[in-house]
Amino acid sequence: MALATNPIDINRGTTGLTLTPEQSQEVWAATIQESAVMQLAQQVTLPGSGIAIPVVTGDPVADFVAESAEKPVSESTFGTKMMTPYKIAVIEIFSNEFRRDFEALYAELTRRLPYAIGKKFDSTVFGGTAPGTGFDVLTAATAVGIGGTGTYGKLVNAFTTVGAAGTLNGWAFSPQGEGLLLGATDGNGRPIFIGSPNSESAVSYLLGGRVVESDRVYKAGTPNVVGVAGDWTQARYGIVDGIQLSISEEATINTGTELVNLWQRNCFAVRAEAEVGFVVKNASAFVRLTDATS
Repeated sequence: MALATNPIDINRGTTGLTLTPEQSQEVWAATIQESAVMQLAQQVTLPGSGIAIPVVTGDPVADFVAESAEKPVSESTFGTKMMTPYKIAVIEIFSNEFRRDFEALYAELTRRLPYAIGKKFDSTVFGGTAPGTGFDVLTAATAVGIGGTGTYGKLVNAFTTVGAAGTLNGWAFSPQGEGLLLGATDGNGRPIFIGSPNSESAVSYLLGGRVVESDRVYKAGTPNVVGVAGDWTQARYGIVDGIQLSISEEATINTGTELVNLWQRNCFAVRAEAEVGFVVKNASAFVRLTDATS
């Protein structure tokens, strides 16, 4: 078993920390964002074995008939969408002295651990690779450029593209994408999507659909993906038993390069994990918004 001199990254000697006689109880940290997918999509109960969701693929067709004539017979058609849960997990190691002397910082770090799961979930759904079958991602959705001039018309184009398979009722924008909205002006130089630049700094609704901001939507490329929009009534997500937190003081942790015996080093580890799933009825009901100018 290989042991480094000090393999624990979070201790009192961690770079950027200064232990003073009176340590501030205030912690400066970036704002934690909730999962954009979970704000827009609908949740279903997800058992550990997965779930089969019935999908209506076609409706009965009515027709005109003459007086006393036989009425047409038509039937609905159905399909099944499988949602399979996959586990997302993270472990963070602390020294006991760090928890004692940086109590407020430790509390903030552990509070943020579950949100690492939401961040991974969002980045996977919006622009990542599915962990396996029964888990959908939106990377293959049609790309619509909204950069350059004529932003409003390009957003209408996105609305129309989604309209072929559903009704656009939700937008997820990265800060870069929302910047494009805030910069859109009419012929007189007035902002289109907010009432007043002096009192508003975000777009809440767009073409009747809710707007959610998340940096996880952004994906660098040529062009860059700055948002995702679609019919979120056609999206479902599930979490098996919620997010689980566990603390151990006696385990041996494999950090990837070292084996760390927690008890031997007066350390402990906090583990956060969750089993999550995501599926969409029809991927054509979603579009990826890019900063392309055409």
